[in-house]
Amino acid sequence: MPVRLLLALVLCIAAPFAHATHDGLQPRWLAASGRPNETATQALTLLGEAASHGLDAADYGAGRLAAQAAALKDGSRPADPAAAADFDRALTAGMVRYMRHLHAGRVDPRTIRYRIPSRAEEHDFDAMLHAALTSGRLRQTVTELAPALAQYQSLREALARYRALAADPWIPVLPPPATAVHPGDSYPAAAVLRRRLLALGDLPADDRAAAGDPAVYAGMLVDGVKHFQRRHGLADDGVLGRATHAALQVPLASRVRQIELALERLRWLPHLGNGPFIAINIPMFRLWARDAAAPPMDMAVIVGRALKTQTPVFTEEMTHLIFRPYWNVPRSILLGEVLPALQRDPTYLQRHDMEIVRGGADDAPVLSAAPENVALLHQGALRLRQRPGPRNSLGLVKFVFPNDASVYMHGTPAQELFGRTRRDFSHGCVRLEDPVALAAWALRDQQQWTRERIVATMQGTRSVRVDLTRPVRVILFYVTAGVMPGSNGDIHFADDIYRYDELLERALGKRPADWEREQRD
Repeated sequence: MPVRLLLALVLCIAAPFAHATHDGLQPRWLAASGRPNETATQALTLLGEAASHGLDAADYGAGRLAAQAAALKDGSRPADPAAAADFDRALTAGMVRYMRHLHAGRVDPRTIRYRIPSRAEEHDFDAMLHAALTSGRLRQTVTELAPALAQYQSLREALARYRALAADPWIPVLPPPATAVHPGDSYPAAAVLRRRLLALGDLPADDRAAAGDPAVYAGMLVDGVKHFQRRHGLADDGVLGRATHAALQVPLASRVRQIELALERLRWLPHLGNGPFIAINIPMFRLWARDAAAPPMDMAVIVGRALKTQTPVFTEEMTHLIFRPYWNVPRSILLGEVLPALQRDPTYLQRHDMEIVRGGADDAPVLSAAPENVALLHQGALRLRQRPGPRNSLGLVKFVFPNDASVYMHGTPAQELFGRTRRDFSHGCVRLEDPVALAAWALRDQQQWTRERIVATMQGTRSVRVDLTRPVRVILFYVTAGVMPGSNGDIHFADDIYRYDELLERALGKRPADWEREQRD
């Protein structure tokens, strides 16, 4: 065949694919032959990895796209230009959607009561995809869109492990005990318990774990149960009671789902960079403070009461502290609690160090609790506050991060509540187990504010405001599965006290999931 004729034939065959477009653009995923190129193979691999992030590859058409690619690569028949164009368009749509979900999550957090703006508009993901293909950095670009949080990566590792556990048919189900089992008790199901704890990592793979009478609940088996209890927010007393047994019986597939929902929520958080931050996980009742230039710290907290006065989920910047603060009684508490109590007991305000004032300043004039002033208080014309001191509901220091919800962190005179494993007792603010430690951490770059000076100021006679030299990001978030910093990689699970997991499940079920329709759009 003459060379010119052969060249004309090749061009004729290739022409339909050279002009196949994605919204008028040259095809992104096709070679000149009309068959998927190497970058398309890489993109399909990335979509196949969606599950490792707790996402569903089917949401991006991964299975359909893989089948299309296989058909287009079939060298036994000519490539179909229409099928090639459809594949190119669908793979672009799938990748853009995957990139958006990986970076910002599948659900707008504002639709489920979170005060966190969506990150979906932070980038033009189609333009980002085009730039990644042009520069040959597709995998790097997609990887960089996932949260850079160490917690996110730890949860991905835990997800892989718990998926394997959920698929293991040899992990036994624990029979329910007739009564609570205490250390030293006879326990016929001890061997079953041992196998389950070994699988979950609460017992070491050590021969000593099986030493002793196999039908007695004792020794390392008790230690394993205590470890399990700590990971699940239970009192680590080693007693196999109702709550511990219920946690042991939760299907591992349900734990997998908790991890997946936690990964979704972490994708909502803003980029933290390298600056200092304070993170509070509401259902685990725990605070962590981190700064690359200072030792990490963590402590127990008390949060808002479930389904009544919940602590909101949001992020803001802490700007200052107030030692020996006044507590300005919120109107909801004034109307719902204080005024009814005052009606029953005229000495209520005096006994609780409360006073009626006119104006918003600390030096506002104090008024008597005369009936006419109480009436004005009820109308909102006057203000009620609690004087600084050891009985003040805010304790002796208040940490301020201005926000629309009027939520802040503070101390508390009710230290005994930190002995509880479940700690949702507040009206929405966050009470701190060790406010002195957090004050020292927050003021660590102001050398004049030593721990001794902080304690002396808290025990002084006047309110003192101290501004931070730089704001500190405060993150109030909600996940029921998390890897505790400094816990050797142990994953912890918490009860869904605010039913936010249920809410997120419903939101995910209602989101637009019709992949075919999205392709047409």
